[in-house]
Amino acid sequence: MHSEQYYMHTDPGNEVLAVTVFDGSRAPWVKNTVMPVAWKRYFGNGKIFYSSLGHVAKDFDVPEARIMMFRGMKWAMR
Repeated sequence: MHSEQYYMHTDPGNEVLAVTVFDGSRAPWVKNTVMPVAWKRYFGNGKIFYSSLGHVAKDFDVPEARIMMFRGMKWAMR
């Protein structure tokens, strides 16, 4: 999958579901950095599911991306 990558700070309490590895082509100082792109967590009595994937519809031509998004939203709604 070739989706836009983001470098962001994340809470160590997040349960990481998927990661990306930066190749350093845009920012050499982050080469080989492993960054979460999908995670979930509880917040009080609520649930949070986050994914940075899906900036273009073609991202969801990848079956695993569709499945992860569906499962993440389903988990958060329960």
